[in-house]
Amino acid sequence: MTDSVEEIFEKSGALLRGHFLLSSGLHSPVYWEKARVLQYPEYTEELCGMIADHFRESGVQVVAGPTTPGIIISYEVARQLGVRGIFAEREESGGRVFRRGFRIDPGERVLIVDDIFTRGGSIRDVVEAVNKTNGDIVGIGVLVDRSPEKVEFGVPFFSCHRTEVITYTPEECPLCADGIPLIKPGSSRQKAA
Repeated sequence: MTDSVEEIFEKSGALLRGHFLLSSGLHSPVYWEKARVLQYPEYTEELCGMIADHFRESGVQVVAGPTTPGIIISYEVARQLGVRGIFAEREESGGRVFRRGFRIDPGERVLIVDDIFTRGGSIRDVVEAVNKTNGDIVGIGVLVDRSPEKVEFGVPFFSCHRTEVITYTPEECPLCADGIPLIKPGSSRQKAA
C-alpha cells in the first residue's frame, strides 16, 4: 500500500469536519476519528508498520499504549516487532495503571504508542505508569501528531503524520460563537451536554 497517512484517514472516513470537543478539552473544526481507520486491518497494519519500522533498531522489548485505541496500536506494533504488546488502563483517581497481569521488568525497553497526539495527556499517563515499573522508555510513536506546539518527553518521538489543526479554548471558540453544534466524538452521546 502506498497511500499517504492523510489519504488513509480520508478513505476510511476518519477525517471529519465540523465542530468537535477534543479529549484535551479544546474545540476544533477537524477531528481525526482513529476508530474509523483502525477498523480496517490493512490500514492499521500499514500505519503501525511505520511506527515499528522507525523503532525497529531500538531494542524494543514491549510496546505499551493507553486504552482504548492504544490496545489495537500496541498489539499491532508489537506483532510487527515480534515482542509483547500491553496497555495501561485509567484509574478512578486519575492516571493509568497496568492491570490484567501485565508487567514491565526493571530495565525492560518500552516503546509507548498512541493514536492522536494533541497535548500528550494519555502519553504522560503511560510514561508515568512505565516509570513506576522502572522500565526504560526508548521512544514514543503516534499515528497523527496534531499538537499546537512541540512537547518534549526526553525520548525519540515519531508520528506517521504531522498536521497543524486549529484548536480553540471553549471561551475563544468562533464555532461556539456562531452557534454551530458541538459534537463530542468517540462517545455514545453525539452532542456534548
